[in-house]
Amino acid sequence: MSDDTTQSAPVSTASASEGSAQESVRLVCVLNESGLHARPAARLSQEAQKFQADISIGMSGRTVDAKSILDILTLAAGHGANLELRATGVDAHAALEQLAGLFKNRFQ
Repeated sequence: MSDDTTQSAPVSTASASEGSAQESVRLVCVLNESGLHARPAARLSQEAQKFQADISIGMSGRTVDAKSILDILTLAAGHGANLELRATGVDAHAALEQLAGLFKNRFQ
């Protein structure tokens, strides 16, 4: 597996009444050996909560709220799992950049 495990794919841009709301998608891979267990799930949800954007995580046809540690844990994403991060809102791109960085750095 290469070190470059994140890809960015802006999906669409839509106008909102208070400015422009954007949707971004990023594919990431769980690199840490223990998977997305309690500690990284907590860190992920805490970082996601810093943004106004609605952020979700998808895996194997399931989509959960990235701002909820319990939702993240229900994915049971192990080492090597591929996830789709999706954000909609004015800070969507920045949110996904930040969250993808956590995956790339193995939550350290």
